[in-house]
Amino acid sequence: MNDEIKSLDDLKEAVADSAVELVQESAPAREPVRDELGRSYATGKRKDAVARVWIKAGSGKVTVNGKELNSYFARPVLQMLINQAFSVAGVAGEFDVNATVKGGGLSGQAGAVKHGISKALQLYEPSLRGPLKAAGFLTRDARVVERKKYGKRKARRSFQFSKR
Repeated sequence: MNDEIKSLDDLKEAVADSAVELVQESAPAREPVRDELGRSYATGKRKDAVARVWIKAGSGKVTVNGKELNSYFARPVLQMLINQAFSVAGVAGEFDVNATVKGGGLSGQAGAVKHGISKALQLYEPSLRGPLKAAGFLTRDARVVERKKYGKRKARRSFQFSKR
């Protein structure tokens, strides 16, 4: 950059060179995070549910609280929700999942397991971070039930008004 910039083309080249240098400096390569058994661990949360998820390379078997996926989450919508992370990352049927989940209802638990699987996949194989982040699976959904207020029947619902 010791040369003087005399035209717009020179300016474009100078800016492009400095941008490439900045990108190379600020983006360190991520390392896979695995334990001695070859598993990656992550915690997923949704509403009041908290899921602890371990993944490892395998045949695609999913176990939740010691039960098969089909028996714990009987609704097909919840099963599809959990398998979304694998389909977006393009690794369907390549990982075994062992999850323990507490709190909340079935829908919140399924969302928590999906969040945990997504985070664990990204730790196991850092190259999968891009598609998972673009799909929004690495972001914790912060929506929770609104608290009940005094003088109300629910959070916002009032008691029925009687004029007489």
